[in-house]
Amino acid sequence: MSYTKVDYADVEPVGGGLHFLREPLDCDQLGISVLDCEPNWSGKPHNHADEQQEEVYILVEGTATITIDGDDIPLAAGEAIRVAADSDRQIHTGDAPSQFVIAGAP
Repeated sequence: MSYTKVDYADVEPVGGGLHFLREPLDCDQLGISVLDCEPNWSGKPHNHADEQQEEVYILVEGTATITIDGDDIPLAAGEAIRVAADSDRQIHTGDAPSQFVIAGAP
């Protein structure tokens, strides 16, 4: 088959609101996730240096700040940001629910 279709809401979330779609979509070279965040939520600080996976975060709804290597970068709905694999990152959401689409690949 040349395509795979999935409703992200049908994928069991991890940690409350992170829907990993790589496996359900049968992706070989791309990781894609939807992250639904409560107001005033902070994710865990992390990087992907071991996997050499850069990521793109697209804020679909709400407001957020991403701390990258100690720098706070504000995001508004519709904005996207690429983060290098070895950069430390942490998401902080604003006063309203937020939603991200996150794509990553080596």
